[in-house]
Amino acid sequence: MPPVNVLVKPASCSCNLLCKYCFYYDVIENRNIKNYGIMSHDTIEILVKKVFEFGERFVSFAFQGGEPTLAGIDFYRRVIELQQKYNIKKIKVNNALQTNGVVINEEWAQFLSQNNFLVGLSLDGPRDIHNINRVNFRGVGSYNMVEKTVKLFNEYNVEYNILCVVTKSVARHIEKIYNYYSKNGFRYLQFIPCLDEFGTNPGKKPYSLTPDVYGDFLKKLFDLWYRDFINGRRISIRMFDNILQILLGYEPESCDMKGYCSANVVIEADGSVYPCDFYVLDEWRMGNILNDDLQTILYSEKAIKFVEISKQIFKLCNQCEFFYVCRGGCRRHYEPIIGGTLEKNYFCLSYKKFYEYSLPRFYEIAEIMSR
Repeated sequence: MPPVNVLVKPASCSCNLLCKYCFYYDVIENRNIKNYGIMSHDTIEILVKKVFEFGERFVSFAFQGGEPTLAGIDFYRRVIELQQKYNIKKIKVNNALQTNGVVINEEWAQFLSQNNFLVGLSLDGPRDIHNINRVNFRGVGSYNMVEKTVKLFNEYNVEYNILCVVTKSVARHIEKIYNYYSKNGFRYLQFIPCLDEFGTNPGKKPYSLTPDVYGDFLKKLFDLWYRDFINGRRISIRMFDNILQILLGYEPESCDMKGYCSANVVIEADGSVYPCDFYVLDEWRMGNILNDDLQTILYSEKAIKFVEISKQIFKLCNQCEFFYVCRGGCRRHYEPIIGGTLEKNYFCLSYKKFYEYSLPRFYEIAEIMSR
């Protein structure tokens, strides 16, 4: 069996922030049951048990939301106990947590460090930019709380990286944001383009990206990263790392750069399983971990259909000179998908501008790395 990676939503869509660009609020507006509440201890036990029954060599548990810390620290203590109980094959286990950092205190930081969690911390740059969109229910920015979390993570040696959602304001101030990250010693970065709502004409919200804005952002970010690399400072940017992997002859680890979708294991708080975090929708429910085993779920009709639709990316893009490295991008950026047919990646022009601009220097870096 291949390595097993599960993404668990232990608090469903519950969150203590009201970020203006949150794609999951849009997801829940497009399904019958909006919020499944907090995952029960019975559900997490069955989940962990079935993952270890199915897995070989390696399993990964990633906890996301909403805001997964709202399940409470005792929930995660229980997860560790269950992993120890059911890992009778003694296979390698990784745990990860994606958080907005709002509730992290010393107890949380100590727990995450002691149990080797890799934490993704959402931080959209310095205070003035972060607080534009990442606000609570009173409209107050969350920067101060995230800043305290950074200090705690550093104090307790928590392994963490920074996740930045690329909005119009982020794209226009990327040099300021990159320098802020550099000043604070953040060396592992992930930039995710924000999503517009399902069924809407993209690019119209105050935070929305247009292909031109996103393309210019990628070029500016590359220049900053390249400058650091040439000067001996290695910064990990997930997209750029994956491009180098492709140029060096390896498979990318990021699903949006593989050229097709996989049926992943995304588990809502009630145990329902979906193929992708962007598609936790009733129409893509593949089964329920309480009633079905992972083998059945991953080879279900819904899982196969989800993958098959994504294979149209190859037909749409394979004549492009950059397809060998771009691979067509994320299926979510092809929305709206009408009648199961993909049209065109919204950011196609962004990627063409970016690869035309950056590929010669990517090859230069790949050659340096190969030596």
